[in-house]
Amino acid sequence: MTATLDPAARRRQLAVLVVIAISHITAGALFGTSVAYYIGLEGSPFLVSLAFAVFSLGLLVFAPVWGAIADITGRRKAVVVGTSLGTVLAIAPLTVANPVWLEIASRGLFAVFVAGFQSTMLTIVSESGGTHGRGRAIGFYTSAESVGDIVGQLLVGYLLGLLFPNQLYLVIVVVGLVSTALALLITDPTPAPDEPATIERFRGEFRRRFAPRSVRSGFPDGHGLGWLYVGLFLRNMTQKGVSAVIPVYLTQTVGLTEFLMGAVLAVSPTIRTVAMYGFGRLSDAIGRKHLIVLGIGGAAGQALLLVGATIPTAFSARLGLSALAFVVHAVTFSALTIGTIAFISDVAPLERESELIGLRSTARGAGGVVGPLVVGALATLTDYPTSFVVISTVSIVATVLVATRVTESYEGRDDPEVASAEPSE
Repeated sequence: MTATLDPAARRRQLAVLVVIAISHITAGALFGTSVAYYIGLEGSPFLVSLAFAVFSLGLLVFAPVWGAIADITGRRKAVVVGTSLGTVLAIAPLTVANPVWLEIASRGLFAVFVAGFQSTMLTIVSESGGTHGRGRAIGFYTSAESVGDIVGQLLVGYLLGLLFPNQLYLVIVVVGLVSTALALLITDPTPAPDEPATIERFRGEFRRRFAPRSVRSGFPDGHGLGWLYVGLFLRNMTQKGVSAVIPVYLTQTVGLTEFLMGAVLAVSPTIRTVAMYGFGRLSDAIGRKHLIVLGIGGAAGQALLLVGATIPTAFSARLGLSALAFVVHAVTFSALTIGTIAFISDVAPLERESELIGLRSTARGAGGVVGPLVVGALATLTDYPTSFVVISTVSIVATVLVATRVTESYEGRDDPEVASAEPSE
């Protein structure tokens, strides 16, 4: 049975969900940046990138697992509460001791639980909005996540210069516990499953989710969708390869203070809160492919700007170029997100749309595993700027592939309603 919420209960639910989003993402931003920073103080660039690769691998492998558990059992609130508590328990050992190997292991275990929390929460948020408020509910929640990202990045820059590692990890645990306690207050409005949960159903569902039909039977013809997935994989090799080591790079190579590093990292989520909406409108005006090409090429632009930030002797110029790199990330990431989701929705048969959109996350996740390892290995053998230049070429190759192999999917100009809105000559 679906738990129907009256308007007042729905408003209370959405308020709780927004606070959960802010606290959960704040904890995640604090943890991800602080782990990279602390490992960079003691370990090699490869170990810094390994922590990020382990995190990406955990998301990639366990998102389908938790999705199957939530869908088959129908106990989505239990999954949200359990995985939220799991993220706290993954960090808790670091409040006592924090050797590099334990930080890497905790980062991977954290990803195992984050994978279940994110996807299940989005389902609850979607249903909490009701038939006519679904889009607004998702919009409120994702905007709150952006706020959490901003708060987390600003806060981590301040706390890194103020607290010892075990104290900072304790702060993250407390924030995570707040998110977990709030999760106990939500109501699960999703319907109960039609069939009982059985081992056979779990086996079949895991098999289906780990080997999507797209992989077995190909993609819709005509627009180069398969090449888009290749481009997303290569683009994320560059983007996540750079992101994996960025806290260390900004402080140790560019020379920013911890506080300014946090402020620079907050630039992108701040701009994305507005840019997503703008690119949504633009995609319906100029089409999808332009946004996709811009988004994929932007990863190389960000990497090269960060390399350029090491060239000036003036500190203000270094800070400005670093911030500009994250402006580029915000704009191009927003363009790519809107463009790819709209493109896939354009070309996918209705019965395969969710599957093909999900495969987008798989392609991105795989790039997030490989890219950091490549950058970490290169930086260990050479240095960070050299590794950034090398990995930027992967994004450039991806841009060329998508520009030449993918064709525009948007046909809005042929829509009678669009045509009637245009002035006649």
